[in-house]
Amino acid sequence: MPAVMSIRMNPDERRAEVLDAALRTAAAVGFMRMTREDVARAAGCTPGLVSARLGTMKRLRDEVMKAAVRREVLPVIGEGIALRHPHAIKAPADLQKRAAASLLRTA
Repeated sequence: MPAVMSIRMNPDERRAEVLDAALRTAAAVGFMRMTREDVARAAGCTPGLVSARLGTMKRLRDEVMKAAVRREVLPVIGEGIALRHPHAIKAPADLQKRAAASLLRTA
């Protein structure tokens, strides 16, 4: 049987991929309900790799909220506003309004 070769991904690219998976997960299951295991499953990696690339759950959530604001992921920002997350409440006012409105539409 031939050996299976795997290609090691650049750490920065892998971190970006894990962060993308975390943002999708937060949008799907909720910012505070998201777990390291959920993110690992979505990224196709281990929970240890999620920790290695994004750190503690607090740091992971901070990175997810920053990414949500940059990419205008309204449900995540809306939850962040409700939780008074620093990155969500520093978002531009028009983005905060749209995020809050998105929460009302899903309620």
